[in-house]
This record gives sequence, structure tokens and C-alpha cells, in this order.
Amino acid sequence: MIVRIMGEGQLKLADSHFVELNKLDDELLAELESGDEEGFRRTLGALLDAVRRLGEPLPDDALEPSELILPAPDAGLDEVKEMLSDDGLIPG
Repeated sequence: MIVRIMGEGQLKLADSHFVELNKLDDELLAELESGDEEGFRRTLGALLDAVRRLGEPLPDDALEPSELILPAPDAGLDEVKEMLSDDGLIPG
């Protein structure tokens, strides 16, 4: 799976990491729905950190189609709400 973090670049992740990332996505959705800004910031950071930790960065000149696009670390609650569909950031 190719994941893009807005403003940072793309990483390649094994599909086996989907379960771990999906748990963080579920937490992020709950915090978005409740308007929990502090929880949102914490969980977004954890999700991005997990992608960075588990993924292999693609070269800057590589332009692969991204299966998943995550917001930048400084994205606001309202900005991320606009990015979401009913399925969250990670397609279920």
C-alpha cells in the first residue's frame, strides 16, 4: 500500500500493517466526531508516526498513485473533517 502524508511525501507499507493503522483511524474518527481537539492532535500524531515507522519512504522523484492520503501533522480538526468520508482515512 502506498501512503502519502500531505507535505511530506510517500511511503510504502505492507498490507499487514493495516489493522494497526485502522485502530488509530477509528480513534481519530471518534475524536473528530466529539470535537476532542487534544485527543485529535495526539492520535493524528500517533497515526503519522506509525506510518513513518512502519513504512519505507519512496524517493522524492517517485510519483506512485497513493492508496491513502493522510493530512499534514499541523492539519486542523475542520480540515481533516473535510477529508473524511464515512469510512475514515483508511478504507475499511
